Amino acid sequence: MWVWRTSRRPEAFSHFELESLPSGGWGYMHFPMAMRYARNLGLDCLGMTGKFHTSWGDFHSFKNRAALEFECFQMLSLNAKCSIGDQLEPGGMLSGPVYDLIGEVYSQVEKKEPWCIDASAVTDIGVLTPEEFSEKELRMPPAAMGATRMLQESAHQFEIIDSQSDFTRFKVLILPDHIPVSSELAAKLDAYVSAGGAVIASFESGLSGQKSEVAWNRLGIRLKAEQTKDLDGHPVRGKSYPRGDYVDYILPQGRVGAGLPATEHVMYLKGLEVEAEPGSELLAPVIKSYFNRSYRHFCSHRQAPSSGETDYAGIVKNGRVIYFAHPIFTQYQQNAPRWCKQLLLNALDLLLPERVLKHDGPSTMLVAVNEQAAENRYVVHLLHYIPERRSAEIDIIEDVIPLYDVKVSVKTPAEVKAVACVPEQAPLAFTQDGGRTSFLLPKLNGHQMISIQFA
Repeated sequence: MWVWRTSRRPEAFSHFELESLPSGGWGYMHFPMAMRYARNLGLDCLGMTGKFHTSWGDFHSFKNRAALEFECFQMLSLNAKCSIGDQLEPGGMLSGPVYDLIGEVYSQVEKKEPWCIDASAVTDIGVLTPEEFSEKELRMPPAAMGATRMLQESAHQFEIIDSQSDFTRFKVLILPDHIPVSSELAAKLDAYVSAGGAVIASFESGLSGQKSEVAWNRLGIRLKAEQTKDLDGHPVRGKSYPRGDYVDYILPQGRVGAGLPATEHVMYLKGLEVEAEPGSELLAPVIKSYFNRSYRHFCSHRQAPSSGETDYAGIVKNGRVIYFAHPIFTQYQQNAPRWCKQLLLNALDLLLPERVLKHDGPSTMLVAVNEQAAENRYVVHLLHYIPERRSAEIDIIEDVIPLYDVKVSVKTPAEVKAVACVPEQAPLAFTQDGGRTSFLLPKLNGHQMISIQFA
C-alpha cells in the first residue's frame, strides 16, 4: 500500500493515481484500502483499473463487463475519479470491441457523475494502518485487510489513517494487531478518549515498540509474567501452525457474545497472554486446550480440544477502550472465522450505538455514504457484485445478482425533504425518527445511488 510512503510529501503531487488491477496481482481488497487512506490527504484521487482479463500486456482479452462496472462504480463510491487502462497494439490501432466495452461502462459513469462531484465520505471509524510501523514494505498488511473486510461486510463507514491523522474526526479508533504506541501516540490517544472518543485495540497494539511492555495504560491490562514458548524457547503468540499446535479458545458471553453460542470458539492464532487490571471488566475469558500439540502430545488431526479451564483474559473493557488479546484481524484475513467478526461488531455496538448506516441486506453488499455539501445532500452508494475464486489465480466477477426490498437506515444531520434513486430520479418513500432516515429500496441491480436531499 504505497500510499502511506508517498503521503509524507503530498506537496510533490498534483493528484494521486491509484493503480489497482484486481486481476493483476492487486486483488479486490487493495483499492478500497488504499483509497480510504489517500482520500484524506487533500488531493484529488484517480483510480486505475484495466480492460484486461488478467494484467498489463494481456492483449486481445476482455474483462467481464460486470467486473469493470464494479471496479469503476466502487471508485465513484469511494470518492475517486476512474480510469480504465488499455495497451496499444503494435499496429497503432485501437480495438473497437475493447472501446465498446469501455464505452458501455463509461456511459453509466457519465450519468452518475453529478452525484459524485466534490463528495466527501461520512464516517464513524478510523483504522490505524500497521504499514506505518512496518520495517518492510507491505502492499497490504494482513491486519489492515482483515479490518477492512470486517467493516465493509458489516456496512460500517471508516477510513484508513495514521498516527498523524486528526483523531477527533472519528467516534471510534481501531488499532489492529500491530500498532506500537510511543509516548507521543499514547498522549494523543489519552486526549482523544478523555474528549469522548473510544478505542478498540487488539493483540500487540498498545505495546511498546519492543513489544515487551504495555505502553498505553488505558488498555486496562497487564502482561502475564510467563508467555507461552515453543520447544525451542520462541514465543508462539500470533504465529500460524499448520496443525494448530498452540491454539486456545475464547468463551463469548454477555453483550460481547451476542449472536454466538455461549461455548468455546477456537482462536487459531494464540493471543497475548494478559490479565485484566483492577477496575477493568473482563468481557470474555480464554480457555486452555488440554495441551499444546507437539511430537510428544497430539489428538486427532489438529489442535487439542478445550480443557474447560480458564487461562487468560480474552476481551477486556476499560471505560471506552476495549482490548482483544488475539490478533483477530490477521486471523480474519487468514481464514475468516465468523465469530471473530461477530465479537468485533458486538464490541463496536458497545462503543458506537448510533452508526452512520444500517441495512438488512447480505454481507456481500458494499455500502458508502458521501456528503455533497454544496448540494445539501447525502448520497448513499449500494453495490452488490460478488468476486468468486473461479480459477487458481484470480477472482472473477461475471454475474450481477439483484437484491430486492433492502431496508436502509441512515443517521442524518438535518430534516430530509426527499429521497430518490439517482440518476433515475425515482422517488422513494421514507420516514424520519430519532435522527435517522429510513427507506426501502425495491431492487438493487449491481449499483444504486440514493440521494437524501436535506430541507
